[in-house]
Amino acid sequence: MFGSKKVKKQDILDILETVRDPLTRKTIAELNWVNGLVVQDGNVLLTLEVDPAQGAQLEELRQETEKKIQSLKGIASVRVILTAQKEPSLPSAAPKEKFVPNQRPLAPQVKNIIAVASGKGGVGKSTIAVNIAVSLSKLGLKVGLLDADIYGPSVPMLLGLRHQKPSMEDDYIIPLEAHGLRVMSMGFMVEEEAAMIWRGPMIQSALQQMLRDVRWGELDVLVIDMPPGTGDAQLTIAQKVPLKGAVIVSTPQDMALLDTVKGVHMFQKVSVPILGVIENMSMFCCPNCGHSSSIFGEDGARQRAMEMNVDFLGAIPLDPALRRSADEGKPIVNDAQHSLTLVFQEIALSIQKRLDA
Repeated sequence: MFGSKKVKKQDILDILETVRDPLTRKTIAELNWVNGLVVQDGNVLLTLEVDPAQGAQLEELRQETEKKIQSLKGIASVRVILTAQKEPSLPSAAPKEKFVPNQRPLAPQVKNIIAVASGKGGVGKSTIAVNIAVSLSKLGLKVGLLDADIYGPSVPMLLGLRHQKPSMEDDYIIPLEAHGLRVMSMGFMVEEEAAMIWRGPMIQSALQQMLRDVRWGELDVLVIDMPPGTGDAQLTIAQKVPLKGAVIVSTPQDMALLDTVKGVHMFQKVSVPILGVIENMSMFCCPNCGHSSSIFGEDGARQRAMEMNVDFLGAIPLDPALRRSADEGKPIVNDAQHSLTLVFQEIALSIQKRLDA
């Protein structure tokens, strides 16, 4: 038993009046850093919104906050997570950022971790990632989905999980479940409308927390929906997470294809195998007359994949039904009668074969 007292949110807020920022000497409460607070059956999940220029230096403050909350009677577990959404307020010559490593292993019961990435934003990467994950689940695999697209986490909306919060148990975050997946997203931790501004070290810290401190359990595959682009954030994930492979999503446009090449090269430089390339928005089929039109170009991703000697996994047409399913939080692959379901099933089978090989 953890004591008879039932912990309330006000008890946690009172504790935050005693923890001071080492730079300003103001308390967490005075700095208005509390972005989210969940208290459930003695389990506490606290999200602190800090300046990204200072965030990495606040690991000791984060640990101190956890210890002080843990000292309250009735506390079963505590997890404090740092997020960064505010514009940097410190000069660029801030002290070098340093992290105190967590000793827990990264997702120890997960057999395969794969990334779904894109060289640029706006190519439908998250929608593709969600439908791939659900399709893998329909193959009989135990699948998790980690929304690492922290600049704009959209997985909560794509899976119908908006405004929901994860619970805590034994000092671990319990992922939400939907459509046969175990799901975790930074979108569960922060306000939906907030603009996310992160630096590489803070991305590394947040991502590793979502791998270490989330009770994923036994999974055959954990799909990571990557942030778009090929910058510091993406390279950090590719280097720090034990990826079995990466799927690159592109459109047929020349600009997107140039960024696709960059994405492939980034993963290859850090020895992450490329599982294949997917071309999204490959063509538009008019629902009224049935005429097909290659709005953004034709077979560009397929040709570029051949040039780079990587596999082409499939082409996803521009279909209004896919957009509607995304807006409604119902992955289109749950519709057994839709033609796109078969396309995603074939992509999932190809990915499974490559992982098995």
